[in-house]
Amino acid sequence: MALVINEEQQMLKSSTKEFLESKSPLTLMRELRDDDYNQFKEELWIEMVEMGWTALTIPEKYNGLNFGFVGLGQVLEEMGRKLTVSPIISTVLMSTSLISLSKNEILKNKLFQEIMNGSKLCTIAHEEGRHHNPELNNSLISKNDDHFILNGKKKFVIDGSISDYLIVSAKHKDEKNIALVLVDSKSDGVNLDNKVHMDSRIYSDISFENVKIDKMNFLSTDDDGSIILDKTLDITRVGLAAEMLGNIQEAFEITMNYIKEREQFGVKIASFQALQHRSALMFGEIELCKSIVLRALQAIDSNDNDLPKFASLAKAKLGLVSKLVTNEAVQMHGGIGVTDDVDIGFFLKRTRVAHRILGDSNYHLDRLAKLNNY
Repeated sequence: MALVINEEQQMLKSSTKEFLESKSPLTLMRELRDDDYNQFKEELWIEMVEMGWTALTIPEKYNGLNFGFVGLGQVLEEMGRKLTVSPIISTVLMSTSLISLSKNEILKNKLFQEIMNGSKLCTIAHEEGRHHNPELNNSLISKNDDHFILNGKKKFVIDGSISDYLIVSAKHKDEKNIALVLVDSKSDGVNLDNKVHMDSRIYSDISFENVKIDKMNFLSTDDDGSIILDKTLDITRVGLAAEMLGNIQEAFEITMNYIKEREQFGVKIASFQALQHRSALMFGEIELCKSIVLRALQAIDSNDNDLPKFASLAKAKLGLVSKLVTNEAVQMHGGIGVTDDVDIGFFLKRTRVAHRILGDSNYHLDRLAKLNNY
């Protein structure tokens, strides 16, 4: 499989780049942060909807574009370059992926239309521990007459503070199978504890206390909840890697331009051989990351059985390289690199958080070893 994007995907990448340079420069991220950590600009989200981004991976059967995850990956990469704050990851990457795998046609028709027209935002609530552990799930669903009752606590929910719907993972009492249920975030018994993290984005700890669930709100059947969730998590990991790829490319380019201008001892510091060696190492690692991310995106579109391996490879490698590149970028900027006067520190902060979401490099290196029978 050739590691290149086709003409249509390249056109999407170019149009996304042009759109974000105009509508979502780095200054917008600062504006949202200073506006009490606003999580998205509504006017910008409407324009993204009109661009068709919310429909990119939704099947044509539901009036989606069915453009594929390689296409969505190009959008996420360009958004990573601009540190764009939006519900794309939670609503489009995570939620539409999970909904697509569901067999509940009634909910699929309803949710896809609401997501595509931008009227509703959605996210997944699964994490329960301080560190990523997809096996940990103590939330419970119990039967009560003609409906169900949900109790449990979830941590680090992406865009939980702005989402209209929460897709919650839980277990039926005395059963091991995971159930996936759709919950209105305004339902009685849903309580949010919103926290701002170092990337200036809000993540929510959510408790569910005797929340009433209609039997029609199950996105899983008796035995496919874990399968749906596992694949969704891998798809999301690849999407996060694509965003991190854009992040480190922009950080690298900003840094290269800076060292070509900054003078020390009367000469440009880009002429220092030590900095040239460090820059060459970063360049080579970033080029390798491009191939890894593209291959992982292709694995999603081709329904490759090895998707778990490609997802963990992408997440592990991008985590390691993003740490290398953003550390070097800040160091090459000198003391000003850790101040709010320049943008480079924001790239470090965002990659540190993205690195931890759904497993850091250590988690995925371990997982990759196990998948390869080591």
